[in-house]
Amino acid sequence: MSDSAARDHDAAETESAFAHPVVAPDGSAAYGSHPDQVIDFFAPRDGRTGVPLVVLLHGGAWRAPYDRQHVSPFADFLARRGFAVASVEYRRGGEIPQQGTAGPVAGRWPETFDDVAAAMDALPALAARELPGADLRKTVVTGHSAGGQLALWAAARHVLPEGSPWRLPAAPPLRGVVALAPIGDFASAVELDVCSGALHQLLGAADFEARSAHVDPALLLPTGIATAVVQGVEDTTVPPAVTEAFVDAAAKAGEMVGLTLLDGVGHFPLIDPAADACAVVAEEIAQLAW
Repeated sequence: MSDSAARDHDAAETESAFAHPVVAPDGSAAYGSHPDQVIDFFAPRDGRTGVPLVVLLHGGAWRAPYDRQHVSPFADFLARRGFAVASVEYRRGGEIPQQGTAGPVAGRWPETFDDVAAAMDALPALAARELPGADLRKTVVTGHSAGGQLALWAAARHVLPEGSPWRLPAAPPLRGVVALAPIGDFASAVELDVCSGALHQLLGAADFEARSAHVDPALLLPTGIATAVVQGVEDTTVPPAVTEAFVDAAAKAGEMVGLTLLDGVGHFPLIDPAADACAVVAEEIAQLAW
């Protein structure tokens, strides 16, 4: 595919993914006092009970302009597939660019990770109240792009360095993780300048190495939790090389990560209900959840 054809292909996929109207949740609940500390809940559309709970972490390079609304059609898609869904919001970067950057700041340290940890810890009680039909023993975490990094991280908190404020004493009770084009290996993501320097904005250039030890999924292995990754071969936002580096790191740590590569697919079809790739994602979640 030529460069111009690739750009046209990517633009068409992006337009399709963002063309869906926002879907209102069936309920929402706060897990903290900040306006971004909220979880939206989508009940299974067929009314079944005993269904798996999918925890959804949206992407957007950890930047403030991208919130959970853009994945609400995907959350609704999963609910129509019979899942209960909890879509997590979290604090992201500020609207004012940092000196020397060209756009909104990516993430906040440590607030972004404070929020994801707090949301995951609060979810059992909140989901039991808001989604009584969900079987919390069948919980799968999924996330797209930067949200894929957060999903992998949420499942790895028990292997964080000693002294980390987010460390859990034991593995979280998850059936698994399905990461969608995740920023799962920071070294390769920096080398490829994924999301225009987002990682250095997220962690800070001066503290990058020290902070990476606490949040880089490729350094937090093995987790002992079933993990699958879905990646578009034509993805230019988070190239396949980033995912392949994470999968290789897992293998070197003695852990097998399932990798599904989708030919002819870029970044956004993974969360686009109109795309065939979205059905593949739902099937990957179902395989772990059930």
